[in-house]
Parts: sequence; structure tokens; C-alpha cells
Amino acid sequence: MEEGRELTFESPSFFKRLKGMLGVDFYRLFHTPLFYIFLCIAAIIPAMILGMVGAEGAEPLYDTAWEAIAVGTPLYTFEEMGQYANMNMVFIFGGIMVSIFIGHDYKSGYVKQLFTTHAKKQDYMISKTLSCAFAMACMCITYLLGVIVSGLLVGASFEVNAYSLICAILGKMVMSLGWASLYTFLNIIFRKYFGISIASSFFFGTGILIVGLGAVLQNSPILNIFLYGSSVYACLSSDILTVLVCLAVSAAWSFVYNLLGTLVLYKSDVY
Repeated sequence: MEEGRELTFESPSFFKRLKGMLGVDFYRLFHTPLFYIFLCIAAIIPAMILGMVGAEGAEPLYDTAWEAIAVGTPLYTFEEMGQYANMNMVFIFGGIMVSIFIGHDYKSGYVKQLFTTHAKKQDYMISKTLSCAFAMACMCITYLLGVIVSGLLVGASFEVNAYSLICAILGKMVMSLGWASLYTFLNIIFRKYFGISIASSFFFGTGILIVGLGAVLQNSPILNIFLYGSSVYACLSSDILTVLVCLAVSAAWSFVYNLLGTLVLYKSDVY
């Protein structure tokens, strides 16, 4: 070493750090039965719903199988249960999956080990949000497959505007990013109280707050700034604008909740 030259260590770039953490999170995701259990749950949900449609003497919930994906038009107020029994239910069970996934990080001591050697708290938030968003998007796909198979078995109608259907499915799938960021944030807040984190994920996933606001504002466009509101906005009359609105809302909420979650991690005991 030349005289006067100091030995320095260059810290990894943001993308290298994130790539490494995403690799760990996706490895753990693909190697845990939890992920596959929730994929199966997502596929079974429409089978149960459409099974009731095909039951003898049962009042039909839908006119077509695709109404198990989304309602015909945006609906923020509660009218009947069938209008809420659609792909939005994935986000309820997805929240429970995120709670278990992150809860295991703390229970196993993974977080303690991670933050001992990895000081970038925002990397943890971003990696968890992206990996959990991927998991929920996969649940949307298995839910869709469940609708198709169940619809065929019960003889449901598949008549639909294909363009609107595709836009509705894409709109709901991109909402996975916003939902994952919300659930990650909630689990950081309630990291020491696993039961509360599960309950909070379930509460927000059901969209009770939006239904309450909808009772006051009716079908107001302002509700689209909320996660559940945009999930409802993705309906069977959707177009590309719907997808863009869902993407914008999802990205905005992801930014906000990742920022808040990072602040919580930096300012509190994470163990």
C-alpha cells in the first residue's frame, strides 16, 4: 500500500442491497408452505362463492361468473353481500399472509440478525412490500383460475366485455403493491402484538372505513384515493384509465407507507 493512502470500504449501492434482500425474501417465500397454502385459499374462495350460485334452490348471487371478479360499476356503499364477494377478498387473506410472514421475521430472530449487519431499514420495508405484493398478485391469478374452473363446473355464464374484464383484473393486481405496503406498515407498528397485527390487517382489508365513507359521500371519485376505493373502482366497466388510476394510487400509498414504516424502524426498538 502506498504511504498516506487509507484503506476504504465502499458500501454497496442501493440496487445491490435491495437485490440481495429481495433474493432472501423471495427464497424464503418460495420455500415456505405458507405461500402455497394462501394460493390454494385464493383459488378455493371463488369455488365456494360460485358453488352457492349453483346450489339447488339457492338465490343466484351473480348473472355471470365474472362478477366473482368485480362488480359491474364502482360501488362504495353496502347494498348486498354478493357485490363484495369478489377478488377484493384476496386482499383480506393477503393481509393475514403478510402478518404471518413478517411476524415470523421477528419470532425467528431474523430481524435482529438482519439489522445487526444491515443498517438500511428502508431496504427491509421496500423488499417486504415488493415480495408480499408479488405474493398477492399471484393470489389474484389463482383466484382467477378458481373462477374459471368453478364457473365451468356450475355452468355459469361467461358473457363479458373482454377489454373491461382485463382492465379490471389488471387494476386489482396492481393494487397489490399498495395493499402490501399498508400491511407491512401495520405489522411494523404492531410487531410485538401478533394478534393485533392480524386483526388490523383483517379490519382494513374488509374496507369497512371506505364503506362508511361511501355511506356519506356515495360514489364519489374522491374515494378512489383510498386503497379499497380504487380496488372497487376496478370493475367490469373498467378501461385503461381505471388501470392508471389504480397504479397511481397504489404507488402513492406504497411511497407513503414505506416512508412511515422506515421512520418507525429508525426511531424504535425493532427487536
